[in-house]
Amino acid sequence: MSTPQAAGPAGRAEPVIALDAMGGDHAPDEIVKGAVLARERGLRVLLVGRRPEIARLLAQEGAAGTIPIAHAEDALAMHEGALASWRRPRSSVAVACKLIRQGEATALVSAGSTGGVVATSTVRLRTQPGVLRPALAVALPTRPTPTVLLDAGANADAKPEMLVQFAHLGAAYAHSAFGVAHPRVGMLTIGSEPGKGNRLARKTAELLAATAAQAPRLDFRGNVEGHDLLAGEVDVVVTDGFTGNVALKSVEGAVRFTMSAVTEALTSSTMAKAGALLQRGALRSLRGRFDSETYGGGVLLGLNGTVVIAHGASQAPAVERACQLAHDLAAGGIAEQVRGRVQATARSTWLHRRGQGEEQPGRS
Repeated sequence: MSTPQAAGPAGRAEPVIALDAMGGDHAPDEIVKGAVLARERGLRVLLVGRRPEIARLLAQEGAAGTIPIAHAEDALAMHEGALASWRRPRSSVAVACKLIRQGEATALVSAGSTGGVVATSTVRLRTQPGVLRPALAVALPTRPTPTVLLDAGANADAKPEMLVQFAHLGAAYAHSAFGVAHPRVGMLTIGSEPGKGNRLARKTAELLAATAAQAPRLDFRGNVEGHDLLAGEVDVVVTDGFTGNVALKSVEGAVRFTMSAVTEALTSSTMAKAGALLQRGALRSLRGRFDSETYGGGVLLGLNGTVVIAHGASQAPAVERACQLAHDLAAGGIAEQVRGRVQATARSTWLHRRGQGEEQPGRS
């Protein structure tokens, strides 16, 4: 099929979002409803999955024939991980990646298995030149703008030069998605003082400090600790995927516990319920701010295409927000920003390491 991309306001082609209709706990029903919401907001969406099923759901929503469909006979199961790319070459995620490679789509959105989407998109879209590993970036609900945490789980094991790249990927994301002109970057470790942490953290902080002033410039603020994640002291927090995923799940669990405790306290008595009624607007705003679906999902940075991984339990509004995020990143040229930063960063990092008597790091 062919889906021509209309020109955007600045001459850039208007992004087409390839939406995986078969991924997620509530697929395909809620995914199709989310696609309809996204289309109503003016986004260009292309549904990927089993055509008869999707067409039936679109008809139920009164949107028959309004959203193009790319047929995919297979789908990734929610439990599938890194081997999914090889086991299911005709999955909806694989077909969406093919559409991006062929120029018929700009971005992929999926609420499917994170491991499966990461593996499939990495194999089929490939990393950009110079990118050692892609990184999964998530937005934490800080004020005035969200804090970007990466890597949130794509790479359990990492090397210092990878984390330096992640810092630049995160800076590009903070700039493109949240309009932060000069993102402040911190390294997640066990103490704010220089020299704290394991060998990976110490070496990464050394590299970041040594190369921060070189083009592209990076506003490196040193180490941050776990209690700083929601403090808004930096715009980007860098760590390896193992630590980042544990930190993210800890924050999510603490937020759920806190919101549950607040709800319990506000419904514990008639007077408490009356007070909650008077504050219902503020309470809705607070719940929305800390909802993990508010920011659309995680973004896999460093690939030849924009990939947004929505929460597995996403329903229609969250799917629409994920499509909006993918649109904004693609329209803002996130891939071009990453490419420019990585090319410049790779040379400055290599020059520093050569000055320390180390070999140029290879692709691993």
